[in-house]
Amino acid sequence: MRDVVVIGGGAAGLSGAVTLARARRSVLVIDAGSPRNAPADGVHGLLGLEGVPPLDLLERGRAELVGYGGVVRTGRVVSAERDDDAFVVTLDDGTSERARRLLVATGLVDELPEIPGLRERWGHDVLHCPYCHGWEVRDQAIGVLGTSARSVHQALLFRQWTDDLVLFVNTSPDPTPEEAEQLAARGIRVVTGVVDEVLSTDGRLSGVRLVSGEVVARSALTVMPRFVARLDGLAGLGLVAVPHEMGVGEHAASDLMGASSVPGVWVAGNATDLMAQVTGAMAAGTRAAAALNMDLIAEDTALAVADLHRHREGHVQAIHSPGR
Repeated sequence: MRDVVVIGGGAAGLSGAVTLARARRSVLVIDAGSPRNAPADGVHGLLGLEGVPPLDLLERGRAELVGYGGVVRTGRVVSAERDDDAFVVTLDDGTSERARRLLVATGLVDELPEIPGLRERWGHDVLHCPYCHGWEVRDQAIGVLGTSARSVHQALLFRQWTDDLVLFVNTSPDPTPEEAEQLAARGIRVVTGVVDEVLSTDGRLSGVRLVSGEVVARSALTVMPRFVARLDGLAGLGLVAVPHEMGVGEHAASDLMGASSVPGVWVAGNATDLMAQVTGAMAAGTRAAAALNMDLIAEDTALAVADLHRHREGHVQAIHSPGR
């Protein structure tokens, strides 16, 4: 039985696993091989590794983990449950792994509007985080696709990166008078009507078509998805997604150190922090691993004390037994 099974081998999971392996814990990472940021050309805002391709970053992380004695298995978890004093995790190939503790770092799913042409450009010139990709589309003709009441916020945010910005109201509420004044003051054009299609030319985004037939040329589009923690196969633990306090989706709630409501289960990265970038996910993985290791130390110490008591009691009984 391993000390820890880490479910999910992204930035949070690998950071946590490396921390645990360096703490001399036996660690297994189970990863399905479908990182959320795989479509992106590079990871940005990562100090010292600016622009590193996402898959290269994960490959480096796996190599570091293996160097410290950790193990990585490719597979998808289909069920997980507690069995007495351990957790049993079953993979899609029918095999199982046992562990004293679990670290869930499964990430999230971006729920995008069902608009033709949108998902195909996701992670390229359709994006949502200006701190991750705003620099790459600076000074371009950017459109903000309205999907919720946060769309005005998104438009004001992206205005920092370009003077040529259009807010497509689409399915979001119409701007309030105060919001309309803010948008006008910042030179943000507002286009009403529902977006019918995202257009591409020569493999690049070229604009959007409204249901009215009007086409508005744009070279980049930002949309705020609904974020949902990826917890498939984990219902047997009692780990469920709950509404996020910011109203941006559903997450696996945890405390500041990553402990979930399920004893023995920690959560790190986008599965609990829906807004975390790669740097934040890495830090969360390390923090959760440290807390998890301390929990194991407490258990190891309690077991050692119990063994010591049994040894002492046995020694006393031997001294006072008949015939001595």
